[in-house]
Amino acid sequence: MFQRKLTSIVIELLKEFRIVYLTGPRQAGKTTLTKSITPETGLEYVSFDNQNILLSAQNDPIGFIDSFKSGVILDEFQYVPELISAIKQVSDNLPTTVKGKFLLTGSADIFRSSKTQEALPGHMARLELYPLALAEKFNTQNNVIELLCNKNFNIRQLETLNHQKLADLILQGGYPEVQDKSARGKQIWYDSYIEGRLFKDFETLYSARGDYRSKLKALVPYLAGLAGNLIKYSNISNDIKEDDKLIKSYMEVLELMFIIKTIPGYIKNKAKREAITMPKLQMVDTGLACNLLGIKNQEQLVHSSYFGGLLENLIFMELLKQNSWSNEQVNLFHFRDKYKNEVDIVLERENSQIIGIEVKASTTIRQHDFKGLIKLAEFNPAKFQYGIVLYSGKEILPFSQNDIQLFALPISILLK
Repeated sequence: MFQRKLTSIVIELLKEFRIVYLTGPRQAGKTTLTKSITPETGLEYVSFDNQNILLSAQNDPIGFIDSFKSGVILDEFQYVPELISAIKQVSDNLPTTVKGKFLLTGSADIFRSSKTQEALPGHMARLELYPLALAEKFNTQNNVIELLCNKNFNIRQLETLNHQKLADLILQGGYPEVQDKSARGKQIWYDSYIEGRLFKDFETLYSARGDYRSKLKALVPYLAGLAGNLIKYSNISNDIKEDDKLIKSYMEVLELMFIIKTIPGYIKNKAKREAITMPKLQMVDTGLACNLLGIKNQEQLVHSSYFGGLLENLIFMELLKQNSWSNEQVNLFHFRDKYKNEVDIVLERENSQIIGIEVKASTTIRQHDFKGLIKLAEFNPAKFQYGIVLYSGKEILPFSQNDIQLFALPISILLK
């Protein structure tokens, strides 16, 4: 069993908040995590995958919530939005000293859904649990967010990662249940996940009309092929022959379900980032993305046009996952200026300083590889801390120029 880095944070927050909401994709490990902490927290575990329990909660929400006197874990909470008002009522009436009353889990982010008109009160903490991070699979001690923020690059015995090793990390993905399965077993698992989970949850969040399944079956693999690329809704609608407003609405639901992640562009005016920048798309799990694209093995992936985008996707998601348990919380963006200079990932610290990150599969580094990072530094020199090219070699190398700090770091730093 893998030790989840978020476990201690869930326990800590239950001591500070009345309600903790643990959300993330299906099969990411939420149930395993919550069951593992029942001895320490004393919370009773209840799952809404049980139809009898589901019907009871839907028919008598207040009575159902009142029946748990000492606190409860409500797993797959998104199936019973009727409980939100009941939980709010109970929570509002609790003494201020009472904490850790409800631990809710959801495979779709119900509180960000248009179907949910009422949010729980301010005494709720929200956490996201994603499929396994590389740090959890390799049991690393360093947190990469803290390492980058503190410029702590003094790590020895880094290794070269050839294309086959990188491809294997991408193909393996992070869903716990596929880690030890054969190629055939993985295929069966992914097919079941897409058919039995993706479609089921989509229907709970979107009032689908007509043949939405065939539209999803065309859209989701297409999006997997866009990993690491800018989102242009008109291009997507033209390619799969669907209205761009429908495409956008479907993608919003897929993001609520943690299938895709849209990344806003970095600009200096924080208030305008979501409104005027073109977002970039990443898949939440690269193993699922490869399956959707029909990519089965290392050689197929390495020689495909998707390799670079999925490698960037892998690095982005690792940063996002480790950010959830980092002591310093950061925001993640991409950068593209009007001259089409780009940086794959922009890490914005709590003090608004930024660190630019480019991802390269090559074992060699050229000065040209730092072009986008230099443009980012020139775009906001007052906030630019330094730039990094993550590459597959093994040396940590300085490439600074004109007072702009630049470094080449091995991707294997994520595995140490």
